[in-house]
Amino acid sequence: MCGITGWISFDRDLGAEEAVLDAMTGTMACRGPDDSGTWVRGPAALGHRRLAIIDLPGGRQPMTVDTPHGTVALVYSGETYNFTELRRELTGRGHRFTTDSDTEVVLHGYLEWGEQVAERLNGMYAFAVWDGRRDELVMIRDRMGIKPFYYYPTPDGVLFGSEPKAILANPLAPARVTQDGLRELFTMIKTPGHAVWDGMAEVEPGTVVTVDRTGVQRRVYWQLETRPHTDDRDTTIATVRSLLDDIVRRQLVADVPRCTLLSGGLDSSAMTALAARQLGEHGEKVRSFAVDFVGQTDHFVADELRGTPDTPFVHDVARTAHTEHQDIVLDAQALADPGIRAKVIRARDLPAGLGDMDASLYLLFRAIRDQSTVALSGESADEVFGGYLQFFDEEARRGGTFPWLVNFRRHFGEDAEVLRPDLLASLDLDGYVDAGYRTAVSGIRRLVGESDFEYRMRQICHLHLTRFVRVLLDRKDRASMAVGLEVRVPFCDHRLVEYVYNTPWSLKSFDGREKSLLREATADLLPKSVYDRVKSPYPSTQDPKYATALQDQAKDLLAQPAHPVFDLVDRDLLHRVAHRDTPVNTQSERRGLERALDLAVWLDMYRPDIDLD
Repeated sequence: MCGITGWISFDRDLGAEEAVLDAMTGTMACRGPDDSGTWVRGPAALGHRRLAIIDLPGGRQPMTVDTPHGTVALVYSGETYNFTELRRELTGRGHRFTTDSDTEVVLHGYLEWGEQVAERLNGMYAFAVWDGRRDELVMIRDRMGIKPFYYYPTPDGVLFGSEPKAILANPLAPARVTQDGLRELFTMIKTPGHAVWDGMAEVEPGTVVTVDRTGVQRRVYWQLETRPHTDDRDTTIATVRSLLDDIVRRQLVADVPRCTLLSGGLDSSAMTALAARQLGEHGEKVRSFAVDFVGQTDHFVADELRGTPDTPFVHDVARTAHTEHQDIVLDAQALADPGIRAKVIRARDLPAGLGDMDASLYLLFRAIRDQSTVALSGESADEVFGGYLQFFDEEARRGGTFPWLVNFRRHFGEDAEVLRPDLLASLDLDGYVDAGYRTAVSGIRRLVGESDFEYRMRQICHLHLTRFVRVLLDRKDRASMAVGLEVRVPFCDHRLVEYVYNTPWSLKSFDGREKSLLREATADLLPKSVYDRVKSPYPSTQDPKYATALQDQAKDLLAQPAHPVFDLVDRDLLHRVAHRDTPVNTQSERRGLERALDLAVWLDMYRPDIDLD
């Protein structure tokens, strides 16, 4: 797990630009605290920061191979879980290896198969190959978009990086955001390829992007496809379990301390229990970690989203699976700390607007990193197996928009209400969402004979797996890598995603509940409390001191009337909420404060040119 960056300039020799390359590489020191490397030759400059996970002494990058027709150089971020099998196949084809790293396997895989190597990889990855044999850059991203990857075309080449900050460190890429970027920032629909920053793009999941002297070309090597599902219920459940066993076994491989993230929900509990059973075969114990808030378990108040606190269920799983467990307990002061807010925004490069849920995730990962380097997460099981409320909500099912927006608006209000009314009108966010929705559903194939209801549920599943999941995967990657922690996501294995996506909704919810297939596939591992538990989202603090701290920080911001945030934020609205006599007591008002404060920190940190015309 690492950070990668690079600069291709076909019209010049980049040998004199090492200082710029060093600056680009240095922005990702947190992603790779263990080592740093750069490589420059002619028009190509590559940078790498390393978090050592496999073959600690032997996986240094950039990694190169000299061929009779030119040098092939690789910078790679991620993990290839089937690298042992690929190494064995490549050895049989005459390749010789000098390290035990998966990076060298990917490089030799490229030498053997070219860009088609992507179709042979099982894992999470973003990598770039400079092919000096044909003066071409090849950029490849994993199928589900687990690892981030951005690029910025220039007049004579391209800049690229694991994160926008690496690209923005190059003078050729100004920090500029247009109205279209603001639309993406305030709609949570994750338009494929969109990077918010003007001129920048994402390498889309499952895509190869090549850059040569003629320009930029894209090729999709994987996408979610509709196929008939012919297995009966018992066979489907058994297949899900078999896949999970194999996936977790592969993802436990590491040469550094590893652990699991445990929330007490079905997803993380099943994953933790599987890991515990497999490591137990070798006399090892799983270390598990959970986030909690001071006093929350004792004073928990149920609401429409969260009916129960996590901690009692976490402890049930820890006892049943015999994990070495630790709760990371956070207080309101830490969650509202402006310094933590700044670290989160620096990690995300954007004012993402999830407030205390972003802060707590960062603080959880920071605490875990003191004891472990790799963590397995239950992330994405809700998208794969159908776990969110909107899967069962009639209004969301009726269609017309992205289904998660229905519940967000119901529980949190309109996210963009914090913006100035004239700006809000100019952005026309409803029109942007409508256009994005029509594009998103247009390519979802319907099976012959599929009922209207089953097809609608297929659409909802597809939207979550191609749009919503990418928001959460990016959030988890940025927060974890900001502290040098690698988080693996077993439920994003493309084999599992493909198989479960094509099971009809009647099978996904055969007992009338969410995630029926996952529950039954792992029933033998779960305590009854977790087996029976209703889905509960990622926790959020209920401590009124957190809201009071937000109000105080908003008052400080209002005391700076010339701050550029007020070119975006409705000053009167912020004043009303900040100067209430009591702490804010609605999710909408709290999110408004969090959004405004995030925007202010982002503007101070990046000083972007905001083009509102």
